[in-house]
Parts: sequence; C-alpha cells; structure tokens
Amino acid sequence: MGYQRFVALGDSCAEGLADPHPSGGFYRGWADFVAARLAEEEPGFRYANLAVRGRRLDQIHTEQTPAASRLQPDLIALFGGGNDVMSRGWDARTVARRVDTAVRACTEIAPRVVTFTLSDISHRMPMGHRMRPRLTALNDAVREASVSYGATLVDLWPDDAAHDSRYFGPDRLHLSEEGHRRLAGHVLGRLGVSHDPAWLAPLPGSAGRPGVRADLRWLTREVLPVAVSRFRNRLIGRQPGDGFLPKRPELLPVHEETLAWAPEPA
Repeated sequence: MGYQRFVALGDSCAEGLADPHPSGGFYRGWADFVAARLAEEEPGFRYANLAVRGRRLDQIHTEQTPAASRLQPDLIALFGGGNDVMSRGWDARTVARRVDTAVRACTEIAPRVVTFTLSDISHRMPMGHRMRPRLTALNDAVREASVSYGATLVDLWPDDAAHDSRYFGPDRLHLSEEGHRRLAGHVLGRLGVSHDPAWLAPLPGSAGRPGVRADLRWLTREVLPVAVSRFRNRLIGRQPGDGFLPKRPELLPVHEETLAWAPEPA
C-alpha cells in the first residue's frame, strides 16, 4: 500500500534531535528518512512533522492531534512517552490513560498508525534503576493500546542497539544519525517497505568504553544543564518545549530545501 500523506507526532525523538542535517540549520531524524523513502513510491507524497521536543503524551494529544486531523493523513507515526517517564509525579495508571487516549485518537484520524515502545535506555540515564520500571510500564501500555486500536507496533525494547553508544548523541539519550537510520529501518520494515539493509545491520567494530574524562564532560555539558533548566522551569511555571514550534507544520513534498527546522526561541 502506498501512502500519500504522512504525519509524524511526538517529542524530540520524532523531531530528530541529535541528528543535525549535514547542510546545517535544522534537525533531520528517522521520520525524515521514512518520508524520503515513502516519497520514492508515490509522486504525490507529502509529509508533515508536528513533533515538539519536551512534550509529554497528554500534551502531544492536546496540541498535535487536532492539527494532524486537519491534515487528513493516511499514515501517522506517534513517538512519545520519554518525557512522561522522566517527569516528576510519575503515575503508571495516569500514563497508561495518556497512551490509550493518544493512540485511540490517532487511529480515529488515519487508517494506518505506527506506535513505538522505548528502548531500554535506563543504563544511560541518571537514576536509571528508577527509570527501568517506568519504561516497562509505559511499553506495556503502548503494546496494549496498539492491540486494542489496531496500530502497527515498532517494538524497540528487544533491540540490542540500545547498548551501543554509537547509536546515541552526545547526551547519550537522543539518537545519533546511525540511531535514527536504524529506527527508520524498523519503521519501514513494519510497513512492508524496502530500505537500505545497512540501516539495520550491526555497526562494524565495537563502541569504545568512555573514560572518566568523557563521563565528566557528559555530566557537566549534558546532564547538569538539563537539570538546571528543569529546575528553572519549575520555578517560573514553564513547561519543557514551551516556545518551540513544529519543524514542518504543513504537508509538503519531500525535498531537501523543504525539510526545514524551526529555530530555537530567543
């Protein structure tokens, strides 16, 4: 089955963070790779990306699904939940309801909906031992909702690539270019669309083990600024992602010059 109108919803991973386009100026990511491949099959293909970094599933549903509905897509990819897992006041039942609401809404909009479990990245996260049960609960909810509403599930939890640091960017959480290509390969495979087999092939060699200096740089350049930003946001009542706009809010043909990214707010 060919697709004419593809819309990506979600958070920073769907936006493409940690995969800057080689020409500079914007992020790329797995959804762009998927769109480029689907466009090869359909001359009239168009693609929109409504994802915004920092957004939880309830915010994705409230802010992005109405916009997606107006675009009348025949394919939606919904990638979210990571910010719910890392939020204060975690409650598994609340997040399960958010998952159910978001997946149901997407299946009411488009005939084909792709959903995702999250990889086991607990070993890459501060306080990771506390995050793993949350990831498990989120993924269980995604699997259940996908079955209930007939969504196509991309199950990333078993993927051993989560243990290869080369699939991740400097913050060790967001995907690198290799990680985004691998995720695109998983999506295209579930859609029954051929793709470059190298996207899912193991990377050659092995990842080097980071030393003490690398860990210190990661803590000071990646972890600490995020912690400070989250604390400041709580003080002023700002939500992660506030001030950012979707990088591709309208359905457009897939050309390099139209894969634009909204700049950061001042």
